[in-house]
Amino acid sequence: METIYLVIVGVLFLLAISDLIVGVSNDAVNFLNSAIGARISSFKVILIVAAAGVFVGASFSGGMMEVARKGIFNPQFFLFEEIMIIFLAVMLTDIILLDLFNTFGLPTSTTVSIVFELLGAAIGVAVIKSFNNPNFSVADYINSAKALAIISGILLSVAVSFTVGIIVQYVARIVFSFNLKKRLKYLGSVWGGMAITAITYFLIVKGAKNASFMEENTRSWIAENGRMIILYSFIFWTVLMQLLYWLFHFNILKFTVLAGTFSLAMAFAGNDLVNFIGVPLAGLESFKIFKASGVEADTLLMKSLAGEIHTDSLLLILAGLIMVITLWTSKKARKVVKTSIDLGRQSEGEERFGSSFFARSIVRGSIAISNSFNQFIPKKVRDYLDRQFDSTQYEEERQKMGKEAPSFDALRASVNLVVASILIAYATSMKLPLSTTYVTFMVAMGTSLADRAWGRESAVYRITGVVSVIGGWFLTAFSAASLAFIMATVMMYGGNYAIFLLILLAAFMIYRTQIIIKKMEREDKRFLEMEIEEVNGEITSVKVLEKCRTNISDVLKDLSKLFSDTLIFFEAEDRKHLKENSKEIEALNRRTKKLKSNIYNTVRKLQEDSIDSGLYYVQVIDYLRETVHSLTFIVIPCFEHLNNNHKVFSEEQFEEINILEGKVRSLLTKSNNMIEQSDFNLLQDLIDEQIKIIEVIKGMRKKQLKRIKKEKSGTKISMLYLSILHETQNMLLHLVNLLKAQRDFVSAMKK
Repeated sequence: METIYLVIVGVLFLLAISDLIVGVSNDAVNFLNSAIGARISSFKVILIVAAAGVFVGASFSGGMMEVARKGIFNPQFFLFEEIMIIFLAVMLTDIILLDLFNTFGLPTSTTVSIVFELLGAAIGVAVIKSFNNPNFSVADYINSAKALAIISGILLSVAVSFTVGIIVQYVARIVFSFNLKKRLKYLGSVWGGMAITAITYFLIVKGAKNASFMEENTRSWIAENGRMIILYSFIFWTVLMQLLYWLFHFNILKFTVLAGTFSLAMAFAGNDLVNFIGVPLAGLESFKIFKASGVEADTLLMKSLAGEIHTDSLLLILAGLIMVITLWTSKKARKVVKTSIDLGRQSEGEERFGSSFFARSIVRGSIAISNSFNQFIPKKVRDYLDRQFDSTQYEEERQKMGKEAPSFDALRASVNLVVASILIAYATSMKLPLSTTYVTFMVAMGTSLADRAWGRESAVYRITGVVSVIGGWFLTAFSAASLAFIMATVMMYGGNYAIFLLILLAAFMIYRTQIIIKKMEREDKRFLEMEIEEVNGEITSVKVLEKCRTNISDVLKDLSKLFSDTLIFFEAEDRKHLKENSKEIEALNRRTKKLKSNIYNTVRKLQEDSIDSGLYYVQVIDYLRETVHSLTFIVIPCFEHLNNNHKVFSEEQFEEINILEGKVRSLLTKSNNMIEQSDFNLLQDLIDEQIKIIEVIKGMRKKQLKRIKKEKSGTKISMLYLSILHETQNMLLHLVNLLKAQRDFVSAMKK
């Protein structure tokens, strides 16, 4: 029996390594968001600073990993074999959930996930134990007060962080405006002094207070002299930064943001490390207790586990190295960071999230309240505030920078880090349960709202995105508890076989998410390939035409293949490949939608003498979008028809469809050759061919109507058949218009 528990301990540590990887991928947004969003330095420099913070934080971690996160359950009532099942269920659940959230780019809290996983798994085991022993209820096994404290911490951190972020950013923007260079000469050192003081205090209180090298006397001195530390730190940093600015034109905001990035990364590694390796270490300690006791696993109560676990410094350093490597290599980390930056960026553009009734209601209400308040504010005051928030000059500078433009300025980045640092430090000193993920994300959303980044063009989508992320946090808690409960229950009843199968299930889930992320990466790569190259923040008409030709050619090739394959798979009743086709047409739709949504930015960046080419570009993209849209209404209905197990076409109908498919495929091939070669001399011949195909479609439509009249064709079959004919005709009409627009574009460029 000892062997199986040794294997479980080994699995726990393998899962710990995986959990470190997926955990860092998710929590990286906490300390990378501000520096990357403001492009305060090169990505490599930001990562070096963050990696140093992570490594130092992990190495200086207190060395004490609290068992089961401060007593979520009472270990003295559980047997050794039950404890090991709880820990294994927690780690399997944690890695599955965090990996899913990372894959779809949603930030979540590792603290909340681990707490609710422990709660769910412990309840699962406790329910079975209470059935077997009615003298004890489930409540005797669980410390419910801790779970309630975490839930209250979620609500508190979300509301407080968002509100404080709004207030501080609003005041900071009024003081500095968007014209930072002028104001920083006089007020920069004071702001920098305040910011670095807050970060310094945060580093001491949150990042290093549990460091193994820090003695108890030092901790007591810090606690007793907190105000003095703040005062002297403020004076020192303010004077130092003013001197550096006078002597070397020192970039105060850049230093502030990088220092904040280091401190948050250090605190994350030092304090949240327990979320990743605390449970495996508790499992190892449990195994040591079991081995030393000489008692059977099903009779040994784990009273000894109620204490603290002292971690070997070498393990902490190793964990730090894994976290640093992950930070450098994880593509999922960058995806999670992108979500947070997109929701807070100053500029407009394609929004990742859609609209919702809740978001629309909030925006309407906010507009009404704002209009009401404005009636009581003097016009001079309103004009002054509008000047402070006027970002026209800043936007012009951003446009000149092109792709290198920041999502928001360094002032907002510093506010994000300072406010998050202060809130987390204060909550820690007051022993309030607070999640670093919730605080940093909600502060970033609050500052973006205060900075008027959520204009009427984007507010609805940004609010929907924030609500989606917040909803994901609560979903994390519910999902973590539920899944851990199920896993622990299955293991209790299924024994070693269930343990083996659940480990395989977790491995399969991670494998599946890797496939999903690779597909997303391929799609993102195709999006990047579709973008038009900029020169000094501007786009020439030559570049527009060149990229337009490439994009149309690529889309038409995919369109021709999908059209033919769909009809072939439908005839063969190949549901699997037809489903893949439906996914591919959705991806193609997203690509053309991306092209259309980028029209504004493309035209805006066109050189002044290239404006006329913008008109042709808009026409071409519109017709391309409509052509793909028509194919969508062929592919999706075919799949849904087959997916619902309806009858397919008759032999006569398939003969007609196959003839049509050959003619359309030939037309699409000729069209693509015409686009690639930019030779439209045979366009009239192609138009004549299109007219003939439309006549064929009309003939097919008449035959189908006769079949309906004679009741030789059912309703579902008839509607699908007529729909395919109609959408094929629409596709051909849009295709010819696309060719004409591209011909005019090429002709205009030659002239």
